Amino acid sequence: MAAVDNEVHVGAQGRVVIPAALRKALKLKPGDRLVARKVGDSLVLERRETVERRLRERFKHIPREVSLVDELIAERRAEAKRELERS
Repeated sequence: MAAVDNEVHVGAQGRVVIPAALRKALKLKPGDRLVARKVGDSLVLERRETVERRLRERFKHIPREVSLVDELIAERRAEAKRELERS
C-alpha cells in the first residue's frame, strides 16, 4: 500500500479528525477503536486488534499455565525482602 500523507489539525479539545483518504485506505469505520501511543516524538494510532495481536505474538513462548502477574508479584516481594535485609 502506498504511503498516504495528510496534515491534520488539533482542535480546541485535543480532537484530531482523520482525513477521509486515510480512513478509506485503512478501512476505518465509525466506532472502530484505536489505541494512541507516543513513539519518540510521534503519535501512533493503531487498531486495538493490531496491538492485541502484537502482544500475543510477543508472549506466545510463555506457556498458558504460567501467570506473569504471579511471577511479577513474587519478584517484587523478593526484591522488597532483600531491601529490608540490607537496611
